[in-house]
Amino acid sequence: MTDTPPRRYVIGRWDPLTVGVDIGGTKVLAGVVDSSGRVLERQRRHTPGTSVRDVENTIVDLVLELGRSHDIAAVGVGAAGFVDVTRSVVKFSPHLAWRDEPLRDAVMSRVRVPVVVDNDANAAALAECRFGAGRQHRLVLCITLGTGIGGALVIDSRVFRGANGMAGEFGHIQVVPDGHRCECGNRGCWEQYASGNALVRDARELVLAGSPLAHRLDELVGGDVAALTGPLVTQAAREGDPLAVQLIGEIGAWLGVGLAGMAAAFDPGCIIVGGGVSEAGELLLAPARSEFSRTLTGRGYRREPPILAAELGPDAGFIGAADMARSAARRARRMKRRRRERPLRRRRSVLPEA
Repeated sequence: MTDTPPRRYVIGRWDPLTVGVDIGGTKVLAGVVDSSGRVLERQRRHTPGTSVRDVENTIVDLVLELGRSHDIAAVGVGAAGFVDVTRSVVKFSPHLAWRDEPLRDAVMSRVRVPVVVDNDANAAALAECRFGAGRQHRLVLCITLGTGIGGALVIDSRVFRGANGMAGEFGHIQVVPDGHRCECGNRGCWEQYASGNALVRDARELVLAGSPLAHRLDELVGGDVAALTGPLVTQAAREGDPLAVQLIGEIGAWLGVGLAGMAAAFDPGCIIVGGGVSEAGELLLAPARSEFSRTLTGRGYRREPPILAAELGPDAGFIGAADMARSAARRARRMKRRRRERPLRRRRSVLPEA
């Protein structure tokens, strides 16, 4: 088994335009995407709080707006939460108010085209494997660092979803017993040490404590600690602020420790790191690679998978969701054809033999 995915040749395949919607804890991104992964138009909104109905309205508004200038065949939604194996119900979201929410049917009843729902990290991982950094690999571990940590395992361009559709929630693996409380209800989850929330929490604590090392961060927000965000910490690190560099390095080290555990479990051909926090680049990835090499099981006697930066940036989630939707559109089209052909086949079956 090589690490290069098999090439699939399909003659005369229908390649419709689809819309992908990526719902995060703070923003909603949507775009019209073609079959090559090219984004024809994109839109952005702030996540409208935690209201289920408000989020649904935002999805529908974006789809209808994009549909005014494009012929849309289906919609894919990448949701920040646990999605069931039928890719229709959001069972639980630690950052939004979804609890057994039939999101697919709710949206489909209003936009009148096929809709598919999947975890947002699954969608981003599929996009990176088909159109981004994972194109040359068969087994890819994808990690998305944003408000929390999402993840997915992709095998031969197919997302591994598990028995209940909930595989890939790597961010909620416990790494510190009785550690920081997580939004999921447990303590010590990996995302409490290697995510955007962890970076901001640690930075704000130092500013609030009046640490002289936090002078630059305090200066950036004019003393308003609530205004301190992950991108501002990254900006300070790029400008050479020692504390910001240290904070991102610590996030990177925790990332490397967790990735070593993932590699021990799955032995991937490559590891792709994306999400907003990954915009720190080598400030994050260099310490991650170092800690990964130091803690990897069997180090020195195995090929280490490369740890790569994602290539598609913030668009990955909705590009992958749109690609999933394209498959749903093709299935719906095939089913319509079969329904049209079925009565003809029945009539032919009762004709007398010549």
